[in-house]
Order: sequence, then C-alpha cells, then structure tokens
Amino acid sequence: MDVIIDFANKIFKPLIDLGAPPMMFIILAFLAMLMRVKPSKAIEGGLKLAIALTGMGAIIGILTGSFAPALQDFVKSTGIQLSITDVGWAPLATITWGSPFTLYFLLLLVILNIVMLIFKKTNTLDVDIFNVWHLAIVGLIVLYYSNNNLLLATLLVLLIGVMKFINADLMKPTFNDMLKMPSTNPTTTTHMNFMLNPLIMVFDKIIDKFFPFIDKYDFDATTLNKKIGFWGSKFAIGVYLGAFVGLLGQQSVKEIFTLAFTGGMCLELFSVIGTWFIGAVEPLSKGITDFMSKRLKGRTFNIGIDWPFVAARAEMWAVANILAPIMLIIALVLPGNKILPLGGIIAIGLTPALLIVTRGRVLRMVIIGTFMLPVFLWSGTIIAPFVTKTAKSVGAFPKGISDSVLITHSTLEGPVEKFLAVTVGRLGSEFNIQNLFLVIVFLAIYILLFAWYVKQMKKRNEEYKNAVQNKSSEKQVV
Repeated sequence: MDVIIDFANKIFKPLIDLGAPPMMFIILAFLAMLMRVKPSKAIEGGLKLAIALTGMGAIIGILTGSFAPALQDFVKSTGIQLSITDVGWAPLATITWGSPFTLYFLLLLVILNIVMLIFKKTNTLDVDIFNVWHLAIVGLIVLYYSNNNLLLATLLVLLIGVMKFINADLMKPTFNDMLKMPSTNPTTTTHMNFMLNPLIMVFDKIIDKFFPFIDKYDFDATTLNKKIGFWGSKFAIGVYLGAFVGLLGQQSVKEIFTLAFTGGMCLELFSVIGTWFIGAVEPLSKGITDFMSKRLKGRTFNIGIDWPFVAARAEMWAVANILAPIMLIIALVLPGNKILPLGGIIAIGLTPALLIVTRGRVLRMVIIGTFMLPVFLWSGTIIAPFVTKTAKSVGAFPKGISDSVLITHSTLEGPVEKFLAVTVGRLGSEFNIQNLFLVIVFLAIYILLFAWYVKQMKKRNEEYKNAVQNKSSEKQVV
C-alpha cells in the first residue's frame, strides 16, 4: 500500500502544488489539444477557466470578509459564546492536501472514473482534480476514527465516487436548461456540493405534495427583474442584503453603505464571472464533439469542472446572502452546535444544490436551505477534533488562533457524508453489534435515497427532453 501511495504522490503532487487555477489551466488546455483543438484556442480556453476560478475566489473572499465583522458584532451583542472557530474552506483544503492519503484517494478516483467510462456507467470525465479534496477528507475522517483502517476508507470513498459520477450525468440536462447551454457544451460537475441533492429533493417533494401554493408567491431573478425593473436586479438584491447585514450588526451609516455597495458589486460580478466558465469550455467542447463523431460513433461525453459555472444564476447568491443571517441565528440557538459561522457564512456548500433541485425557485431555496443549515452546523461541530488535530500534524493550523481552540468549517460540502464517515470510522475502531447496525442502517438509507433520487432525476430529464423536442417541432412548423 505504501508503494501505491508513493506512486500517487509522485504523479500528482507537482500538479496539485500549483494550486487550482494553474492546474485547471494546464489540464483544460492539454485535453483540448489532445482533441485536436488549435493550440491558441486550447490555451485561450484554459486561461479563461483559470481567470474565472481566480475571480470567483476573489469575489467570495471579498463578500465573506466584508460581512463577517458585522455578523460577528451581532453575535457579540447577544452575549452567546460559541467555542469552535469557523476558518472557511481554504485551510481545510490545505490540511487535506497535506496528507499523503489524499493523493492515494485521487489515484483511486481517476482509475474509477476511467473504468466507469469504459463500461459506459458514466459519460463524465472528471478533470476537477483539485476539488477531489472534498471527497478525500471523507476518507481521512474514516482513517482518523478507525485507527487508520484504510480498507474501510477506500470502500467508502469509492462508493461515494460512483455516486458523484452518476450524479454529474443526471444534472447535465438541468445545467443545459438553466444556463441556456447548447446540448453540445459538455460542462457538468462532480462537486460534493451536489451530493446533498437527494436530501434536498425530499424536502422539495414535500413542498410539492403539501405546500404547492408556495409557488404562487415564488420567483426567480429574471421574473422579479421583469416585474419591478432594476429594483429586482442582481446588484439591487445585493444592496438590500448588504444593508440588512449592516443593520443587523448595528454598524455605522458609512459601514452600512459600504456593505450595501459591496453586496451589490459581488452579486453582479458573480453572474458575470459565472458565464466565463461556460465560454472557457467551448474550445474543448468542439474538440470532443468532433472526436466522438469520428472515433466513438457519436457517443456523448461530459467534462466535470468546478461548480462556479452555475454562479451565473443570481438566485444562488441572493439565497446565500439571505441564509447568512438565518444561519447565525440558528447557530445561536441550535442544540449541539458549537460553531460561530463566519468563514463559511456565505453558504456556497449548500446554495448550488438548492438551485439545481428547485430549479431556481427562491422561496423554496430559502425554506429548504433553512432546514439544511443545522445539518452543516452539526457536521462541522462533530469533525472539529479531527480537523484541529490533522491541521497541527501537517503544520497547517491557521496563524493567529490559539492552540487550545478547535477549528472547522461551518458549511463544508458533503455534511451527510461526514456523518457517514464518522459512523464507519467508529466501526473500524470498535467492531460491535451496535456500531455494525448503525453503519448498515446509515448505508441502506443513504444508498436507497440516492437510488430514489436517480429515478426522480431520470423522470425530470425525460420531461425536459420531451419539452425541447416539442419546442423544436413547433419552430419547424412555423
């Protein structure tokens, strides 16, 4: 096993050390040239993707950094103490990539992806190597709680990996529809964000069954903008939310204006940068289409990249900002929570999945998101000892934070999978009937829920396909 881990480190580590934007530039440009795309076009696509990733990270950093002090002031005004520090996603990515096992999990997932492509169990080639850390951390949690039972960690990572690749295919028609992408564009994602889709869909179906009247009052950003003009525009929504955060934190008039303008700027730029991701993949898209038609009898392939291409939809960011103060209030009163959510206050680990399952219906997104937030807070709380100890062991504990403080991320992607990892890990460290029963029940519910979700998505995709065909037929008649 040490040989495999060393092999994975030698292959992937130089690329991973570059960071996400340079790595994705190299991978996308290389794949495009492999598909006979002109070098200039291939490099152009790679550069656009790298710039889009850099821009999205910068805007998220600005928004989180601007809102956090005001929200922290609000918490202080309540007098409630929460002991675990929310450091956001970046330190956790550093911690995860600091483990040699992460590259081992990456190698496993690359092999799994290739095998599934060969046997036509997926049409998605996952090139989003950097974000493998979101699944790798699940394996590391199993290792932590099981006294390094690598077999259990491997099996769980592979199981979730299979589901991620299948899910990327299932979501593709929704991406095409919501983002107005042509059917030839191969863009999709295998990101852990969307492994919450099955649970969100349960709540979405409950609304369908018992509270369908909600949709009478629901809206998406486009509809709102048509009804009330610029008052419903992306930047205006950002202004409202920024001002609300400032008022909540009892900030000065100057600071409230600053937060309002910052919120407006961020929401407008999110949608602009989101469109860059789709354009970045166009050269590769043409190359793949030509290659498949010539060599593989027209088989359709998707390319899995990072999730921010969905950021073009303003609903995602509007709901993320609405959920920020809601999450703070929940954190203050939620039994079992010990996190002060600041680093993850803009819940990008949740809102992309809400967007896709609800198809951008804002009221549904807010209602379901409110029910999902406790899952994230409990998950972040339970993995805090693991995160803290691992950070110290790899020399990645954030500076400026006391060594006695526990750290975590409040909205880390895949909260359900973190609970599953802890449950499986505990079975590895203490094999008994109770722990075995818990693992069997948890896995059964997890797999059956995913199977139900697959059935629902296939049905939805078929309806979308029929609608597209009908629309095409109507145009031909005209």
